[in-house]
Amino acid sequence: MRELVLRIGLVASLVFAATVAAPAAAGAQVSKGLSGLPLPRFVSLKAKRVNMRIGPSTDYAVSWLYLKSGLPVEIIQEYDNWRRIRDADGTEGWVNQSLLSGERTAIAAPWMRGDNVYVNLRRDSLPTAAVVAKLEPGVVLTLDECNGNWCHAEANGVEGWVSQAEIWGAYPGEAFK
Repeated sequence: MRELVLRIGLVASLVFAATVAAPAAAGAQVSKGLSGLPLPRFVSLKAKRVNMRIGPSTDYAVSWLYLKSGLPVEIIQEYDNWRRIRDADGTEGWVNQSLLSGERTAIAAPWMRGDNVYVNLRRDSLPTAAVVAKLEPGVVLTLDECNGNWCHAEANGVEGWVSQAEIWGAYPGEAFK
């Protein structure tokens, strides 16, 4: 009998914990930073020279120097005017918010670098649509919109649609205009 009471108590505790934890877990997926904007989120580098630092202040050492504007980065944390970012290679560090832009860009499949591997830029948002350009992995694209499966993008003056699964710079299923 005592064992039965303990099992019932354990089950009741688990049910209670799951009921309390479920809303908290759902809320964790939609977190907001101090800016009121969602975390994580994609942005791009605004300046041609951007110092990534090991901490959120100019008092911290520079760990990396970016030399190209328009590269997509993911903001993963906020502190005052500083943003902890992650790049397509997984490198993380702190950048002042004034060096970041809300313009959406992406990198064509940086994980697919190799010989004779390309990402297709298509005329329409269909896997059977005509290919208007073959992009080498690592090419930076400007994104106009994404519908959750495809993104309308531009690279070197050529516009088209790229599969959202083949870029780094938009989350799977993310839609925006």
